[in-house]
Amino acid sequence: MSDQDAFGKLAKALSPWHAQLVFIGGWAHRLYRLHPEASPRPYQPIATLDADIAFAEGERLAGSIKARLTEAGFNEQLTGTHRPPISQYTLGDEGASGFYAEFLTPLTGSGRTRAQVPLVTVERAGVTAQRLRHLELMLLAPWSVELPSGWGVDTGTIIKLPNPVSFIVHKLLIHELRQGNKKAQDVLYIHDTVDLFGGDIENLTGIWRDTVKPSMHANQIRQAIEANDALFGRNNDTLRDSAAIPQDRDLNPERMRLAIHAFLHEMFNA
Repeated sequence: MSDQDAFGKLAKALSPWHAQLVFIGGWAHRLYRLHPEASPRPYQPIATLDADIAFAEGERLAGSIKARLTEAGFNEQLTGTHRPPISQYTLGDEGASGFYAEFLTPLTGSGRTRAQVPLVTVERAGVTAQRLRHLELMLLAPWSVELPSGWGVDTGTIIKLPNPVSFIVHKLLIHELRQGNKKAQDVLYIHDTVDLFGGDIENLTGIWRDTVKPSMHANQIRQAIEANDALFGRNNDTLRDSAAIPQDRDLNPERMRLAIHAFLHEMFNA
């Protein structure tokens, strides 16, 4: 089964909740090129086997997502000692396909109960979602794309992705929390998102000024701006590692750095 077919099975299983769910992470990066505002590019997006799906903290999800996933061939894998435990939904017996889905929701406030117990997970519609900081940005004014019918979905299947500004700003805010090659991967995601949509700087600066920035705390705004300078103010190993990831193009770390830094500086100062 191809990764497109696997994602199609996931999207079809989740079709009753498409209006309430936002597909984030690596699949958002991959699916952005389906958006009509994306500039055509000859290179391929980076493949990923994990699909991250986000929903709002207080979202009311009717029915059973878990039951739909089970019917579609996904198996629940529970890990950790949290209650409810962190869960993944793998496709096929023992995850033979390698494809899996996870659910996420924003972590707000102190992140603890009155008894000082960490709020790590929450259960909705039969599935467990992990709570993560800054994720609320990914749910702001999401964009929509139509999946190709060749992916095994019904014609006219529309899913939601984060708007590109929210996607980029979220990557900046979580950069220091990322481990290993995730840092370099996120830099590549930022670069490619700027490459796909940066030709319409006025539209993206408008999204930043009118939608994303007003929703953020002053500390988040400062952190995002500082992260741009820290990551892209000068060349570094993370940029070099990021440029080495794609196998179908020859990326220059310095050109990447200059393009991203200039774009974000203009956007943040709009």
